[in-house]
Order: sequence, then structure tokens, then C-alpha cells
Amino acid sequence: MANHKSAKKRSVQSKAKNTVNTQYLTKFRTNLNKFHNSLKGENTTEVQNSFKEINSILAKAVKKGILKKQYMSRKLSSLSKKIKKN
Repeated sequence: MANHKSAKKRSVQSKAKNTVNTQYLTKFRTNLNKFHNSLKGENTTEVQNSFKEINSILAKAVKKGILKKQYMSRKLSSLSKKIKKN
């Protein structure tokens, strides 16, 4: 455990940041599963809505510095390929 006051503060800050980052990633994974399920169901409006939701979540995560821009770009590209293929 940290002995200095600043180290204790940093520990608290990193725990708080970790929970927020985990929430973003969990939300992303949940919506990604919804997207894949809607692809199987072949409902085009549902697929488009879930794709928009994923795009929004990824953009927010990139803006906050949780994910890298290249990861977002690559992920959206692969998802849009799946939409076109389906």
C-alpha cells in the first residue's frame, strides 16, 4: 500500500478511472453482442441502429482516451463489411 499522501491519492484516482473505463468497455461489448445477434436475425433497421450505437460508444471512448483511434477505425470497418456481406 502507498505510504505518501500523493501516492494514496493517485491510487484512489486510478481505481475511479479504472471503473469508468471498464464501464465503457462493457457497454461496447454488450452492444457488439447485440449487433451480432441482430445480424443473425437479418433485421436491417435493428442492425443499422446497433451499428450507430457502437459507433457512438467507440467515438466517446476514443475521445476520453480509453481506446485508440486506429482500433475504432478498424473495428467499424470490419463491422460495416459484415453488414454489406449479410
